[in-house]
Amino acid sequence: MTHTSRPPSRRGLLAAGVAAGVAAASLPALGSTTASAATTHKPTKPAKPAKEKLAAGGDLGPNVIVFDPSTPGIQSKLDEILKQQESAQFGTGRYALLFKPGTYNGLNAQLGFYTSVLGLGLSPDDTTINGDVTVDAGWFNGNATQNFWRSAENLALVPVNGTNRWAVAQAAPFRRMHVRGGLNLSPDGYGWASGGYIADSRIDGTVGPYSQQQWYTRDSSVGGWQNAVWNMVFSGVEGAPAQSFPDPPYTTLDTTPVSREKPFLYLDGADYKVFLPEKRTNARGTTWGNGTPRGTSVPLSQFYVAQPGVGADTLNAALDQGLNLLLTPGIYHLDAPVQVNRAGTVVLGLGYATLVPDGGVTAMKVADVDGVRLAGFLVDAGTVNSPTLLEIGPRGASADHSADPITVQDVFVRIGGAGAGKATTSLVVNARHTIVDHTWIWRADHGDGVGWETNRADYGLVVNGDDVLATGLFVEHFNKYDVQWFGQRGRTVFFQNEKAYDAPDQAAVQDGATKGFAAYKVDNSVTSHEGWGLGSYCYYNVDPTIRQDHGFAAPNTPGVKFHDLLVVSLGGKGQFEHVINDTGAATSGDTTVPSTVTSYP
Repeated sequence: MTHTSRPPSRRGLLAAGVAAGVAAASLPALGSTTASAATTHKPTKPAKPAKEKLAAGGDLGPNVIVFDPSTPGIQSKLDEILKQQESAQFGTGRYALLFKPGTYNGLNAQLGFYTSVLGLGLSPDDTTINGDVTVDAGWFNGNATQNFWRSAENLALVPVNGTNRWAVAQAAPFRRMHVRGGLNLSPDGYGWASGGYIADSRIDGTVGPYSQQQWYTRDSSVGGWQNAVWNMVFSGVEGAPAQSFPDPPYTTLDTTPVSREKPFLYLDGADYKVFLPEKRTNARGTTWGNGTPRGTSVPLSQFYVAQPGVGADTLNAALDQGLNLLLTPGIYHLDAPVQVNRAGTVVLGLGYATLVPDGGVTAMKVADVDGVRLAGFLVDAGTVNSPTLLEIGPRGASADHSADPITVQDVFVRIGGAGAGKATTSLVVNARHTIVDHTWIWRADHGDGVGWETNRADYGLVVNGDDVLATGLFVEHFNKYDVQWFGQRGRTVFFQNEKAYDAPDQAAVQDGATKGFAAYKVDNSVTSHEGWGLGSYCYYNVDPTIRQDHGFAAPNTPGVKFHDLLVVSLGGKGQFEHVINDTGAATSGDTTVPSTVTSYP
């Protein structure tokens, strides 16, 4: 295919058929048993907190590998981790690869599943790799649509051949990166790709999406942008292409309404600290390009550094003690919710630390308080149905958090895939002014424990709070509504959705007299809401005759506004009758050409 051609489908077509100074040598031998290698859905006995106060700071654990420029054999360690993680889509390995400030020559850090590579400087330019941080799709025959759960943060790259390859799908953020060259977002050979997210990054050269079907870039700078397929959205991006949806499908906002970058670990001399970037309004460009970034630093002595094997009692004891949480890579089984009650608490995960709620509990609950920051972890539903997996604010939360919002960043949710899991609702946002910045909420369409009732999950995201902002929202495959919005003055910049593949028949997705549950539904009580660059795709591979009345549903009132909407039928498996409510043409046949609406009402 040509670089700008529309691929025939997404992954559904295939679905049909460490403490400071820890040496690189601390990597466990492949195949060995480590703390993070517990079976994902097998409960472990939670560790009891010590009677005395829990120690803060401490060992980052065996799966945090710290390099400095003098470390021998860096490439061999990177290759070793890749060999283990390249195709381990539902495996238990978790790794964070940390690079101390300095210059590294001739490296190619190829990233597999649950692998994060992070620089330890205050600026990306403090840590320079003369080489590449690569994601490709050789493990999956050149198809990048399942390259999930990996990340690159806080590094400068000088690509060997002038262009770095980052061929990813969902839950694979590229944050706070400086690429001194170009960036290629597609796999070798331009096979299928379905990402993706860039934030707070500078790409000196051109970004080439090629086969990427959708992408969101926020508060960054690019030297150019080559093409678009279905839905490319930019907010606050210097050098972004001009607004032109639907041909080409660029949605471009000059600024991002409100943003606050993700917390990150860095070294201040020999001391680890966590930097907390400040909130920006009408943001544009990176936070780090003009000297020291604005924000505050928190020493590691104010964190409880958790390792897999500890349970909710230990984590809650640390929080009650006034500590923040740093979750090191691995899998954490919870027999009770983690309760975040103190304003300003930081819960930061490394290397896709994974929380598994056992016995039907909620994994984490956040109180109605200012400034909580949740970032960098995965919530994996347990085998007993949880009514909710993550709750931001209690029901009825009403406090004004506009000056210091709660942020949820790179927090991902999965139901099924790694084994049977169930949850009625994945993420509930009750607290006002919450910012949800890049999430993938996924009811699995492949893997283990997958079936219409096996991994039952009715609702993905439910927003009850007012003034909530979502930037980079990916929600897929839920049995009923993927997104329901009840709060006033909500805003979404970029939304990507696929309806559930495995609906057995039309009756299973009938919402009263309406055919199909909308991917994104704004409640009729809402009088103010706005969205930019939203797409929904259907691929009903069990019953291709299923019809969706529309992808989006909202009250027809002047205060509820949508810009640049699209629906797509993948391979003709199911069809949409309209885009939003009764507006927009029906999809047709198996052409995978979107039906679009540029403005509603």
